[in-house]
Amino acid sequence: MTTTVETSSIPFDAASERRVLGIVMQYPDLMDRVVSNLKEAHFYLPENRLIFKRINELYREGVKLSSTALSRKLIQNGDMDEPSQFLKGLMDSFISRSELEPSILSIKEEYAKRRILEATDEIAKLITGKSDLDLGAVQAKAQQLIFEATSIEADASNEVKDLLEVLERCYTNLVARSEGTKPSGLTVGYPSVDAITTGFKNKDLIILAGRPSMGKTALALNWSMNIAKRGKPVLIFSLEMDDESIGDRFVISELFSYRTEDGSPIVTSFEYQTKLDEEKMKYAAEAFNDLYRLPIKIVDKRGLTVDEIKAKARQVKAEEPGLSLIIIDYLQLIKPRDNSKTSWALQVGEIVRELRDLAGELDLPIILLSQLNRGVELRENKRPLMSDLRDSGNIEEFADVVCFVYRDEYYYPNQAEERGTKGVAEVIFAKQRKGETGTAYLRWHPEYARFIDQAFE
Repeated sequence: MTTTVETSSIPFDAASERRVLGIVMQYPDLMDRVVSNLKEAHFYLPENRLIFKRINELYREGVKLSSTALSRKLIQNGDMDEPSQFLKGLMDSFISRSELEPSILSIKEEYAKRRILEATDEIAKLITGKSDLDLGAVQAKAQQLIFEATSIEADASNEVKDLLEVLERCYTNLVARSEGTKPSGLTVGYPSVDAITTGFKNKDLIILAGRPSMGKTALALNWSMNIAKRGKPVLIFSLEMDDESIGDRFVISELFSYRTEDGSPIVTSFEYQTKLDEEKMKYAAEAFNDLYRLPIKIVDKRGLTVDEIKAKARQVKAEEPGLSLIIIDYLQLIKPRDNSKTSWALQVGEIVRELRDLAGELDLPIILLSQLNRGVELRENKRPLMSDLRDSGNIEEFADVVCFVYRDEYYYPNQAEERGTKGVAEVIFAKQRKGETGTAYLRWHPEYARFIDQAFE
């Protein structure tokens, strides 16, 4: 049996809706405050929603708001034959302009309650209706519905957007970038990489791929540490390494910075993993102290499904609204759904699509590490190509950015000195929906699992 919410029990505040409309008609100077806080969907009663829509249209057209202008627009659009009496009722619905703020707050609260009720109704239908979804998929969908219903970012979202509204936001972002108050994307602290990407964009899925031992995990961890050092929270899903191994990697990478006057490392990776004397222990303790404050969260459970990854990501985002990046290491270790009857290639494509949707839902970039197929090994030029992405062509299709880690020295160690590729790592950006392709050159220090920007070393 499906449960539905009775109309009489739906929460809304008719008096506050009327007050807000009446106040902006009487005091048009308050319209900026209203449009920045309310959308059409916030108004429950159809007649109030219609009035707000027409008021907003006048505001965007630059027409001075008045009862006469609004009345004319309502008549022109065939909304009402004689709107003057209705509009007079709105103008008489308040005493003071000071009632605006509490009325806006009440409208938003009632709207939030309606969103939660709608979500619970959808969940009830999901559970009681006929569905081929297993329990894990049902739980993931239910969590998604609740997350969206309680998300501030999704508040009163409208899937149909006017170009004017979109361009206004684009212009605001352009001004902020020009003034240096807002970067175009999430920079990773490697100038040559950031120059190509101008920062990873929110809602984007970034594929970071490479053959084994190329250093893709190390590079992702280096990026995450640089981002976290700017106070931006990062979530790492490690489906291969345990949390302590990741922690040790962070410490060893940080110890790379501790050098003597002649440039020699004070604490080597080997020493850290064996035994330190008292003097070197002080430097290690200092590195730990620098890392303690970093807002990084780690999930190191193996065999996670995409539904479990989405659920944990939503949970962390709810706890850390400022979450700036998610890293998943790596695609081929994500467990397929138990009831799936499709091929592995199709399942991989579906996983990639769902993770891209998750990036959009959480409004942040997701870096998904991936292996490459063995076709690379059969070519003379072993630099990866898009066709080398392992398991599914849909990886390339759904990804917003595809980049590869390549070290020529790995394949040709004897010729590296002659070729000038010793210690050089290439980060090859083969696809960018919102930018150009290109290659960033880094210096690889394997002992510390650390990449350094070659041009700025």
